[in-house]
Amino acid sequence: MDFIKQISAKGLVLDGAMSTALEKQGIDTNTDLWTAVALEKDLNKVYRVHMNYFKAGAQMTITDTYQANVQAFEKDGYSEDQAQKMIADAVKIAKKARDDFEKQTGIHNYVAASVGSYGAYLAEGDEFRGDYDLTKKQYLDFHLPRLKVLLENKPDCLAIETQPKLDEVVVLLDWLKENAPKMPVYVSFTLHDTTKISDGTPLKKVMEKLNEYDQVFAVGANCFKPFFATAAIDKMREFTKKTIIIYPNLGGVYNEFERNWIPFNAKFDFGKLSKEWYEHGARIIGGCCSTGVKEITQIASFYKTLNSQKSRAKTDSQPNTNLKQIHGSHA
Repeated sequence: MDFIKQISAKGLVLDGAMSTALEKQGIDTNTDLWTAVALEKDLNKVYRVHMNYFKAGAQMTITDTYQANVQAFEKDGYSEDQAQKMIADAVKIAKKARDDFEKQTGIHNYVAASVGSYGAYLAEGDEFRGDYDLTKKQYLDFHLPRLKVLLENKPDCLAIETQPKLDEVVVLLDWLKENAPKMPVYVSFTLHDTTKISDGTPLKKVMEKLNEYDQVFAVGANCFKPFFATAAIDKMREFTKKTIIIYPNLGGVYNEFERNWIPFNAKFDFGKLSKEWYEHGARIIGGCCSTGVKEITQIASFYKTLNSQKSRAKTDSQPNTNLKQIHGSHA
């Protein structure tokens, strides 16, 4: 995949929050479906979110499928067919935004199909605790109805994101290895602290396990406080050579009872932070809950400056062939 080559050469700018951007457009996400509530009647607004992030400099956008699973839709009164259509539409609208942006600018970007955890389906903040236990069959029964639809609609990669547990991820990766081995995957966990994911599993164990899967091109963390990032990157890099992906929130605390974010008072400059995270080894950088166009613009600005510096350095290191030719003509 072209974007995997791009990551190693230049890094990649991921997009920001879907929820915050939809809420700014008047969508009430305070439901069990969260941002997936927009997939029935407000696809134009989902499209606008993707397009605005591309305009801000994002090179990969994440589909509005994090909490869009068949069971959640059925629980809300939709049929299985309706649920599958909305999941498919989420991928299609992200790809349409990508393709329209390319027609306008000539820049080709990418679409990552979001696969949220079983904890996200519970809609009580369990993706930040991981306090549930399912069998392999139960995990597959939950995930496959959505996962198969995502694969049928051919995103550029899968984003198994905001995951609090290793065993759930391993079940998904084992199934993908057997059934969709050519689909690139990145895996991103929520964090308990800078050394453990949310259910307490050490990052060492997590990284070493994910090293076993060739189709996993990036590993990392998302929806955590920005000031955890540098130490978490350092810890992950101790145990993996895979690309590191990070996209923190704005430091707030999720209120599971009112289903909203309690803001953190400090302000973060994602441009300066991206420089620090990049220097410590992160290559895919974006934003999660409460972040928006402002933060993605800051990240994109950092990458633009970085790549400009690399280009100048490469040019400066090249021999002046014209000068050599002139000298040669006088030899």
